[in-house]
Amino acid sequence: MIGVKHLLGIKYLSREDIDLILHTADTFLDVINRPIKKVPTLRDLTIVNLFFENSTRTRLSFELAEKRLSADVINFAASSSSISKGETLIDTVNNILAMKVDMVVMRHPKPGAPHFLSERVNARIINAGDGAHEHPTQALLDAYSIRRKLGEVSGKKVLIVGDILHSRVALSNIFCLQKLGAEVMVCGPPTLIPKYIEQLNVKVETDLRKALNWCDVANMLRIQLERQDIKYFPSLREYTMLYGLNRNLLESLNKELVIMHPGPINRGVEITSDVAVSNHSIILDQVENGVAVRMAVLYLIANRQED
Repeated sequence: MIGVKHLLGIKYLSREDIDLILHTADTFLDVINRPIKKVPTLRDLTIVNLFFENSTRTRLSFELAEKRLSADVINFAASSSSISKGETLIDTVNNILAMKVDMVVMRHPKPGAPHFLSERVNARIINAGDGAHEHPTQALLDAYSIRRKLGEVSGKKVLIVGDILHSRVALSNIFCLQKLGAEVMVCGPPTLIPKYIEQLNVKVETDLRKALNWCDVANMLRIQLERQDIKYFPSLREYTMLYGLNRNLLESLNKELVIMHPGPINRGVEITSDVAVSNHSIILDQVENGVAVRMAVLYLIANRQED
């Protein structure tokens, strides 16, 4: 049984919890690849997807995972709700819970919002991204994708490139990969590398070619312009020249390299189209694996409902 009642962040999971999630995902990956892709595992549960930020991939992935498990699903978008009329987060959630909802999958622009909610409502909370803090299911599916491609995560060298400062994906990946025994390096403009990063026992490199020569896996993050309140580099063109991954650079390395991206891809900025669809890329595998991993998380958290 998993050791947490809510999935609020990777930092709260043990190595055993992560291993259990990834092992359980193997079972659900088999389920979603068979002709009948549905199991009655969560047939009696109602799950609300509570998204206070725009999302397509994560929301659809969770919704598909929930329906594959036969749960009743409610989708709630804050922009079209009473939130826009001044209703508080607690009031909104309590109104939803009054409808006998069992679990809440929540994305919110404020760091810590899922933690705040978990202490005040009687439902299981799964963090689908809170500000620039954490995105635990993305980190789990990334680790799962590495394991399926390379056999294991332990001992692998994983590079995270891009906007580390504003990325919840980067922080959750660092926590997850280190707990599974991987080495982690970050690479990007110095202005987009947080000052605390070396306290996390992470290597830092500002030269992309050197970083790529070091790693087994490169996870290319997008520049999160929507979270940037000042200008962190001169232009996207200059960023692409220094930190974009293109076919010429990839082939000049003369090594096997696994390329990942959490999406959405800014093609031609952090990665070119030909790299995204190359034999090195497992980006589409990440999408498929994401459904299986989220099915595993929902299943394991639901088993703690009566604790």
